[in-house]
Amino acid sequence: MTVFNSPEFDNHEQVVFCADADSGLRAIIAVHNTNLGPALGGCRMWPYADDDEALRDALRLARGMTYKSAITGLPYGGGKSVIIGDPKTLKSEALLRAMGRFVDSLGGRYQTAEDVGTTVADMDILRQETEFAHGLSGSSGDPSPATAYGVFMGIRAALYFKHQRDDLRGLTVAVQGLGNVGKRLCRYLADAGTRLVVADINEDAMQAAIRDFGATPVSPNDIHKVEADVFAPCALGAILNDKSIPELSAGIVAGSANNQLAGPQHGEALRKRGVLYAPDYVINAGGLIDIYVGEEGGNQEAVLKRTMQIYDTTLTILERAASEEIATDTIADRMAEERFRDRRNCRVAA
Repeated sequence: MTVFNSPEFDNHEQVVFCADADSGLRAIIAVHNTNLGPALGGCRMWPYADDDEALRDALRLARGMTYKSAITGLPYGGGKSVIIGDPKTLKSEALLRAMGRFVDSLGGRYQTAEDVGTTVADMDILRQETEFAHGLSGSSGDPSPATAYGVFMGIRAALYFKHQRDDLRGLTVAVQGLGNVGKRLCRYLADAGTRLVVADINEDAMQAAIRDFGATPVSPNDIHKVEADVFAPCALGAILNDKSIPELSAGIVAGSANNQLAGPQHGEALRKRGVLYAPDYVINAGGLIDIYVGEEGGNQEAVLKRTMQIYDTTLTILERAASEEIATDTIADRMAEERFRDRRNCRVAA
């Protein structure tokens, strides 16, 4: 499959294939759109089944970052990089340094941070080769707490829209994925009095959630079927598809995973089924906000204050979608495109 023939190609501005024989690095950098500013997006490391799968993921994630930056009002475009390989076995300082050199070769057109399979410590290593690595120790650091807080705000906004309440006491939330963001989201939810049902392929993470939050564990294959007020996908994408949507029991879907909709038709499928969907890139933008505020010299209080705006943005999208009787992801896309398609609208929100 070529780039231009990929179903995920959306007039991406640039795709770079990166290989370093000495370290074993094989990676892809995708730049989707830079109308609003340099393409910012994390560096993901994952054992993809093949190169085509890695390319599809890079293209799709890069596009999502464009929309995320635009809907959040930040001066960034959209990009993403993926390293092909298991981070538990293949990751090394030499590999990360090689990745840093490839990022640096783009001269700031693409800038990166941590993502699935990479860490703050990894970004510190990339930073030794490029100034265009963010989320470093001693500065903005791990963006996952802000991401989790933004998702929590999105859940509250969706609850308010659907039930005229954003108090979570006594409600049940089913959380799929207990990584850095998922476990922090569980903390916010537990502190708010929520009953938690959780699933993860990592048994240690499951046991920690049971111990720390009193969560009820279920199989990862069944988490979306659980009777709950909210289903929060916080693992990988494409969880909302032809098979899973008819099986959903929750009335709201709001989580941190990128690209939760397997296809463009699935947002409408959720609407027709009466399931309220809080678009993923709208409510998981806290990490991006964290990097922006940190680069501007703001502290954690400033990050959380800016991230709270996700509540209002989410509510606006849900209200507009209801009034126009169309899917919430369609409205979110339109609002984002109004900002990044026309350079005259490229303004940073206060």
